[in-house]
Amino acid sequence: MTELTRNGAVVYRLKRKSLGWLWAFVRAVLIIGVSFTIIYPLLRYISASVKDPADIYNPIVYLVPVHYTLDNLKYAIGIMKYWLALKNTLVLSVSTMVLQVVSCALAGYGFARFRFPGRNVLFALVVLTILIPASTLMLPMYLHFRTFDVLGVVKLIRGTDGVNLLNTYWPILILSATANGLKSGLYVYIFRQFFRGLPKEIEEAALIDGAGGFRTFYRIMLPNSIPSLVTVALFAFVWQYNDTYYASLFMPNVTLLSNKVAALPAEASLYLPTLMGFGLNPAQRADPNHVALIVDTGILLAILPLIVLYLFVQRYFVESVERTGIVG
Repeated sequence: MTELTRNGAVVYRLKRKSLGWLWAFVRAVLIIGVSFTIIYPLLRYISASVKDPADIYNPIVYLVPVHYTLDNLKYAIGIMKYWLALKNTLVLSVSTMVLQVVSCALAGYGFARFRFPGRNVLFALVVLTILIPASTLMLPMYLHFRTFDVLGVVKLIRGTDGVNLLNTYWPILILSATANGLKSGLYVYIFRQFFRGLPKEIEEAALIDGAGGFRTFYRIMLPNSIPSLVTVALFAFVWQYNDTYYASLFMPNVTLLSNKVAALPAEASLYLPTLMGFGLNPAQRADPNHVALIVDTGILLAILPLIVLYLFVQRYFVESVERTGIVG
């Protein structure tokens, strides 16, 4: 009986060890596969940015070029007006981030702590904005900001239908300041869930000390909501930086990275021969494969600031997401 028990224990340990090895193998395959899927496009863009056009038709060249050049970077920066586009994009993204953090934090705190008629209905409408595609509101928003007016004040003073705010930052800034901007419904939901998880005793203590609702919010609640603030700030910045919908709708003529990347194939085909010294000869056309190298280089330049940002804030971002309870 003792011998049978000993043999059973050995078999059990071998089975557990085999299952452990199998799970480790499956986990390694999944991690390598996901990492390759994420890193491969980046490697391809880096390769394209330093690949000489002479390697385009070389069948032995794939990711590692034989001839290296920085001309692709120079051409992409010139065609995209990169530094101006980057400055405008950063200014817009930072401004939008600040406005959305403030407005959505106020809205989320109101839904979490104050009781008023229709609160649940209004919050359901906020959640509904997450589900409704932004394209369904494209026409009314465009018309609204093309003749922007508040309660008919502009028409009363100037006698016109309103002020045309298109091709300015104002449409996006106004939407962000009123918690109606890009993904604002999600940000309000994040703040509301976080504030609901904070103990009410700290607010009651502040009220006993004579603090009002607004003072309690910015002196007590905001310092305790750093995780949700960091999460929403990073989301708001990255999504606005990558946004093509609002940028093309409200600011098609503004020099933004999203607009320049969208127009890069056409502009590279048009201006590349001139940049290469062929002049304005209409018979001289750019090689489509060379244009593809410039487009890949432009995409790399556009995402490079986000990669640098992630390298510095990844630890804070992961900690903030874990503490706000965002999963999936």
